[in-house]
Amino acid sequence: MIIEQSEQIIREVSKAFTGKDEIIRKVLMTIYAGGHILLEDCPGVGKTTLALAFSKALGLDYQRVQFTPDTLPSDITGFSMLNRLTNQFEYREGAAACNLLLADEINRTSPKTQSALLEAMEEHRVTVDGLTHRLPDPFICIATQNPLGTTGTQPLPESQMDRFMVRLSIGYPTTEDQVRILKARRYVNPLDEITEIASGENIREVQNYLTSVRIHDDVLHYLIRLCERTRELPAVELGVSPRGVLALTQMTKAHAVLEERNYVLPQDVRAVFNDVCAHRLILRPQARVEGIVPQTLLEAVLDEIAPPQKSGGLGA
Repeated sequence: MIIEQSEQIIREVSKAFTGKDEIIRKVLMTIYAGGHILLEDCPGVGKTTLALAFSKALGLDYQRVQFTPDTLPSDITGFSMLNRLTNQFEYREGAAACNLLLADEINRTSPKTQSALLEAMEEHRVTVDGLTHRLPDPFICIATQNPLGTTGTQPLPESQMDRFMVRLSIGYPTTEDQVRILKARRYVNPLDEITEIASGENIREVQNYLTSVRIHDDVLHYLIRLCERTRELPAVELGVSPRGVLALTQMTKAHAVLEERNYVLPQDVRAVFNDVCAHRLILRPQARVEGIVPQTLLEAVLDEIAPPQKSGGLGA
């Protein structure tokens, strides 16, 4: 059932987001794993369209915030307002009070506003005036950001980057895909053609199912060693955190499920390692000057550390 549902979701999202089925698949895996997604790429490649397409296909209550320099933390978390009839302060929900929050161009706003999302992303709740308010379940944040150096942008703090389970880059479509995009938009908006396939309850069921996916101790030690190795690299100032290890574990389980398995293999780890870990590496200044990028370092780590011969399989 999960596979059939997933294939239907991918087909629906691809109506509006053409030629990038692998990206759609990775976003869906992250949602199944209970994580948040950071889409980083140049303007105009469809980051916002992808998020909107998922909100429609999954049938989730969503809110969209276009981050600007004057966006306030209270726009995200909500605020207390005095009710003059009762003479009591009442809580007014912010944009985070939804199942799917689209944080558009998150790196165009101030660090104070960026940090307003930290509690929501980590604990699925917000605190306003000393009172804690739970967010709907599931709660998923899909954030988009333009590359650093683009006018009006500033980097996200390391603590917030670490709360995104994956960072994905979409890339430009091929010539053939661009032709298909133009033809699809000739008479209608493809977003209007997306059919609701799932619901919040379906997402919760898959997330609960992931707890039963088996992962052999040898595979666990393998993925932990990969993450530990990133902390030992001379070019790296800050490697993958324990939170990153947890994220990698969840993503490997989600990848195994979409491969129609209830157990994790080393190839599941390798398939998601770069997406989960690249944005968590903080390089030393000299490494950045030399043009070293995290993706290259992670590929070297995968080549250096051999996967275990015993992967568990049905006997895990």
